[in-house]
Amino acid sequence: EEYMMLAREWNCAGADGIEREVEGALQRALEAVRGAEPDSVLREKEPDEYEKILELRPAGAQRLNASLAKEELRDRIMAAMCCRFAGCTLGAIVENWPVVRMENWAKTIGDAFPPVDYWSKAWSPENVRYGASAEKDYTAPGMHSVPVDDDITYTVIGLLIAEKYGLEFTTANVGQAWLDWLPVACTAEEVALRNLKNGVAAEKAAEIDNPYCQWIGAAIRSDPWGYICAGKPEKAAKMAYAEAYLSHRRNGIYGEMYLAAAQAAAFVCETPEQALREGLKEIPEHCALAEDIRWALEEAKHTADWREARAKVDGRFKGMHCVHTNNNLCLVVFGLLLGGRDVTKILGEIVAMGLDNDCTAASAGSVIGAIVGMQGVPEVWTKNFNNSVDTYLTGYPHFALDDLAERFTALVMRV
Repeated sequence: EEYMMLAREWNCAGADGIEREVEGALQRALEAVRGAEPDSVLREKEPDEYEKILELRPAGAQRLNASLAKEELRDRIMAAMCCRFAGCTLGAIVENWPVVRMENWAKTIGDAFPPVDYWSKAWSPENVRYGASAEKDYTAPGMHSVPVDDDITYTVIGLLIAEKYGLEFTTANVGQAWLDWLPVACTAEEVALRNLKNGVAAEKAAEIDNPYCQWIGAAIRSDPWGYICAGKPEKAAKMAYAEAYLSHRRNGIYGEMYLAAAQAAAFVCETPEQALREGLKEIPEHCALAEDIRWALEEAKHTADWREARAKVDGRFKGMHCVHTNNNLCLVVFGLLLGGRDVTKILGEIVAMGLDNDCTAASAGSVIGAIVGMQGVPEVWTKNFNNSVDTYLTGYPHFALDDLAERFTALVMRV
């Protein structure tokens, strides 16, 4: 591309013809790869249809279906949200940074690394994210609320969907909610939203011009179903399926189902490992994601620290995009197992591990928050929230944190 620009500047003979030739070759390659037939054996292990997914779950698994008293439930929902929002906010302004860049930035500004608090300074403090929050709003001295992020916004829109359409909402309901409330989106979500606006049915919106259908976008939308179905991972996974189907397929769908189930289980589990293993009961036993999660659960037992965890993930997933579902969910597993019940260690080290680290820290935050409750959440992560959550949803720019907890709790009581 750069040489073509130079050739035009120098008025090189034949440059336009060469460019057309290259464009034609790229188009033919695109058509060929899009038309390639998926491996039939693997395809049987990774269905998109809900009933087939149910059939391929681990045989004989005992399914959790536990309940909590209302006050304890509300406390744990508040803790899960606070840890989710904290992990997201900590990772948001260093999202996808290489580890060495984060480490050098921490040294430059005098912060601990891995972080034990929000960053003291942002690289681009005046840069505005999602048209609402400047990067300085994500720092310890600049924070005055939970600043905007897609991970946070999807948690809130999930609540609105369940409130408006009920506990048996459909993929079509989710599509209408996005049209009504979601002004912008990224990757698979952007594709689905564009297709919806062009009149494509919600059930088909993930299938047109969407190479991102196994990326992490669905997995980051799992949390509201985990909260609403606290103690009931099978129900959480079912809700997650209906929501994920709008934008994702195969392992993209399973990512949301898996996390929703693990987050729901966390409300009645003693350790993160228990919750993570419960999540595996709700996705196809031999899909790629299940194989990868089992690998991470085993490898975590023989992993010294977060650096080694990142190295192991890089080794297993060579060439995989940094916002894919499978590699990032393995980092969630490593972070939770290395961190135990220590919220600060979990959030800080998962952010330090990199890749899509605002998403991974947020997802892990829901799990550990649901386990430890508010008494286990250090004040450093919540003191500047000021009971206020910012979003970029159309018509819903601000929420009170305690109101969100009350509304989620009310939905759990309906479940």
